[in-house]
Amino acid sequence: MDETTVQPPAPPRLGPRPLPLHMAMETLVWWNSLASLPLWRGGSVPWRPELRDAADALARAAANVDPDAFARAVDAEARRRLVRFADGVLAYRRHPRKPRPEPPPAVWSDGAARLLDYGATAPEGEAGLPVLLVPSLVNRGYILDLTERRSLVRFLARNGIRPFLLEWGAPGPRERSFSLTDYIAGPLQGAFDAVARTAGGPVNVAGYCMGGLLVLALAQRNPDRVRSLALLATPWDFHAAGGAEIRMLEAMKPGLAAMIEVMGVLPVDAIQAMFAGLAPFSTPTKFRRLGEVNPGPEKAGEFVALEDWLNDGVPLAGPVATECLFGWYVENTPARGTWMVEGRPVLPEDVAVPTLVAAPERDYIVPPVSAVALAGRIKNAERWMLKAGHIGMVAGSGAERLLYRPLADWLRRPAP
Repeated sequence: MDETTVQPPAPPRLGPRPLPLHMAMETLVWWNSLASLPLWRGGSVPWRPELRDAADALARAAANVDPDAFARAVDAEARRRLVRFADGVLAYRRHPRKPRPEPPPAVWSDGAARLLDYGATAPEGEAGLPVLLVPSLVNRGYILDLTERRSLVRFLARNGIRPFLLEWGAPGPRERSFSLTDYIAGPLQGAFDAVARTAGGPVNVAGYCMGGLLVLALAQRNPDRVRSLALLATPWDFHAAGGAEIRMLEAMKPGLAAMIEVMGVLPVDAIQAMFAGLAPFSTPTKFRRLGEVNPGPEKAGEFVALEDWLNDGVPLAGPVATECLFGWYVENTPARGTWMVEGRPVLPEDVAVPTLVAAPERDYIVPPVSAVALAGRIKNAERWMLKAGHIGMVAGSGAERLLYRPLADWLRRPAP
């Protein structure tokens, strides 16, 4: 009897995470719509001042509408939205899994962290100018290598750059006790040293989102070894955009601190719930659209690839979560000059290398005003405002035009 190898089925998709939160949001919209009908009939809906004119126009338009028919229409529309959201989730979960681009070999590792040499994907004989790319600690680094067509690192490798991507990995037993200093002075410094050996001199460094803050600290502790610094959608002044989210996080601090103490990490679903709180209806809206419209295989594949990445997050080590949530966000330690790495404040003014600050204009995760504040603190920093969102700037349909090509040109500039 011939023996055959049976591949285990792929694990089911978990997204959009946390699904109970998104389902609850859509259900609450339905319930709240019905609950507001008596207020609507009595003319006592508490509209915000900026919506007063639109509310008056709506009231005039509905003046001759039968109240019972209106209630049935509201109920039907709310029901339709919830059903379409569920349809979109099911369409996403049932979509065939397309293999991701094969990652290049790891040329260095330290615990969970690996350094991937994307120079191996370049045309033969084109080694290129080395650059270290550092993503956030809360997401997988392959957002910079999402698909063959939407890959910053593969584009750079085809255009005279040798990208090295630091993939942090999920915190293991060792990393669970790490602080930001441990990450910066440990795996990040080790990866930087590995690239420096390849470069044979100063290294170009780029950081995306939270990774930008990490490489800023790296540049400060290696002042003569960084050739240039690119900070992509990097936050700095966490209070610049207003305080509603900060006040909410401050109120949540006791509960979050208890969770981190008990679990040793900030879990992925807790992180995803916080991101969802920044734009509560964004996820239901895009999944409803998927349930309502057949986007075609190419667009559906791109949607699924991005959602798979979004739902493939990693937890934050407990000390890092505490430092980021309560230090960066609540206390605004970077902008106040009190964020310390190895006992020394991280000060943008100390950066003396050519620096690029690229801020997406439609970024609700890192508001542009937060990123621009960093450009104002670095002498002669070049500032780019991109017509994109936080993720769209690195993986959207316009990313090659907006970021990939200009960044490759910027990195190739002669050193001063």
